[in-house]
Amino acid sequence: MPDKEDNYGKHGEPRKYDPSFKGPIQNRSCTDIICCILFIVAIVGYFAVGILAWSQGDPRKVIYPTDSKGQFCGQIGTPLENKPFLFYFNILKCASPMVLLAFQCPTTQLCVEACPNRSMILLNSEPIAAEWQYYKQFCKADPGKMPPAQILKEGLCPALLIPSKPFTSRCLPALGIRDGQVTVADQTAVDNGEGGQIKASDLLPAVKNATVAMEARMLVIRVFEDLAHSWHWIILALVIATVLSLIFIVLLRFLAGIMVWVMIVMVLLVIAYGIGHCSVQYVLLKDTPGANITLKELGLQMHMGVYLQIRQTWLAFAIILAIVELIIILLLIFLRKRISIAVALIKEASRAIGHVMFSLLYPLLTFFLLAIVIAYWVITAVFLSTSNEAVYQVFSPTNSPCLHDNKSCKPENFSTSEMGKACPKAECLFTFYGGETAYHKYLIFLQFYNLFLFFWCANFVTALGQMTLAGAFASYYWAFDKSKDMPACPVFASLGRALRYHTGSLAFGSLILSIIQIIRVLLEYLDHKLKGAENRFAKFLLCCLKCCFWCLEKCIKFLNRNAYIMVAIYGKNFCVSARDAFFLLMRNMIRVAVLDKVTDFLLFLGKLLIVGLVGVISFFFFSGRTNSLEVVPNLHYYWVPILTIVVGSYFIAHGFFSVYAMCVDTLFLCFCEDLERNDGSVERPYFMTAKLCEILSKSPEGPVALSPSSPLEEQVPLSARKDSKDSE
Repeated sequence: MPDKEDNYGKHGEPRKYDPSFKGPIQNRSCTDIICCILFIVAIVGYFAVGILAWSQGDPRKVIYPTDSKGQFCGQIGTPLENKPFLFYFNILKCASPMVLLAFQCPTTQLCVEACPNRSMILLNSEPIAAEWQYYKQFCKADPGKMPPAQILKEGLCPALLIPSKPFTSRCLPALGIRDGQVTVADQTAVDNGEGGQIKASDLLPAVKNATVAMEARMLVIRVFEDLAHSWHWIILALVIATVLSLIFIVLLRFLAGIMVWVMIVMVLLVIAYGIGHCSVQYVLLKDTPGANITLKELGLQMHMGVYLQIRQTWLAFAIILAIVELIIILLLIFLRKRISIAVALIKEASRAIGHVMFSLLYPLLTFFLLAIVIAYWVITAVFLSTSNEAVYQVFSPTNSPCLHDNKSCKPENFSTSEMGKACPKAECLFTFYGGETAYHKYLIFLQFYNLFLFFWCANFVTALGQMTLAGAFASYYWAFDKSKDMPACPVFASLGRALRYHTGSLAFGSLILSIIQIIRVLLEYLDHKLKGAENRFAKFLLCCLKCCFWCLEKCIKFLNRNAYIMVAIYGKNFCVSARDAFFLLMRNMIRVAVLDKVTDFLLFLGKLLIVGLVGVISFFFFSGRTNSLEVVPNLHYYWVPILTIVVGSYFIAHGFFSVYAMCVDTLFLCFCEDLERNDGSVERPYFMTAKLCEILSKSPEGPVALSPSSPLEEQVPLSARKDSKDSE
């Protein structure tokens, strides 16, 4: 073992004995006041951004399609409530690049009750009454007894109707393939109403263009529809995950040793079941037509169920699960000697939690606060993204000599304006949502501010939970008599100290982490923009930066966590606490690597078990494997609720297991300080329990119960402590 004095010299001075120190100090002052003021100002600004967004935004812009007059199709409580679909007079104009840029075709658009289901043309002769009654529902105004030639000249009705199907509430031609040729209504061509014909293949670019422009919107809308149809099942699954996590934590409190080994075995069994299920599916699809194509040949598909019909998908799943299983088994083999020590450490943490039982419910407060932060961020982002104004531009017929196309206009006075008089055939149509005002120019900065404050507030809430639990468990450790020296409500007392004195320190630590996270977001954005670039050096540099900032974020999280523990105990500012925590960990580096991290690995397996159980149940439910149940919702993508449940279950399990993780980290830091402050003599007895001493004396740094600085006869046997019975 290296010389301790040399080690101390490199990593700061050890704590000195202080007979008055009895745990978290009560007489403390406010820390990092400047950062506290900055955080409060930022929160006030955040509320101002939210009020501005809510006053200017309109979520209807992303929910409903918009016609040429800027009206929302299908909006409840309006005359267009029963007209949810958007109809295009001339779908061929949707092949214009304007579609990709503005999500709007340069042709008259109309809200209709249903898309046309037949092919019809407006002939110069008088139309049949029944056909005309059907046709005129697609006109923007009732032409009365006006002749067809005049109707077309005025642009009141479309020249022809093409059989269409709704796509994201928009009427697009119902194209198909027959004998290798593109067809519409089983025909390779339709009349154009002017004596000629339109080939079905000519409609393909327009449909593709419109489809590409609205593909992302369609996906988002369908995802929201799936969430709307399955939200009650998602909440039920998350409640089950919460109950399972709470039951597991409570059982861990009373049966820590048994539960840890049960957890390890269950994780291995769940993963083994996954490997077996994937292998069986791979074999069953052997003779299925089309199942042997590769994922590369299949390409990107919007329906995830398509991938599950491919053998290669199940093979990939089986290989990934097998690798995970192998890694866990190897880690268990190599760490088998340390796992028993880590299990004993978890048992000691269970005893500490037994004295601070309310700590098991504290994650619910963290979930509630995080839910508020996430909801505020999402709502503000939606309202900001929909706070643009409707932009109208001039569109002229193809054979018009007017040169005013794409110029801005106002529909209410366009006919009387100079452009309207110069070009009587031109139209002032809605194009997109935008604007050139100062507010609209700064929207991107407001969205960036919204994202940054989201990271800051979320990290602040997490930091508050860590400091609160650290203060409560430190009160347990530094109580010489656990039954008498602990405060009545350690969690509430610690929460009060954190909010009253250390809001600035919490804001400081969370600000550093938020800056790193926002830089990572910017790097991901740059990576997305450079996907098509050919500069390999730029890609390599960007990859290195992403890797470095990922590692930096992990290091800052670890350092912040331990800094909050020191702030909770000593009440010093963030920088001093971070330095003290870092030096203390460096002076006990071997114990940190061997004991603390092995405990984290075991707790991670617990999270994995809960996520795996809930994920498997939700997969069988939403994928329709449980055919006997008639309550399964009909969804576009059944992976949407499954993925939501898996992610939500992980965060729920992480929240509950973080109580144990925080308890272990706090006990570990307090133990290291106890060794430096005291030597186990009558004058300087240890605060650790006998069991904790037994656990950590097995660490690679050797026994800790006896100190070489005092004779053997002066040592206080830890078994004689007042709390020895309780610690056992």
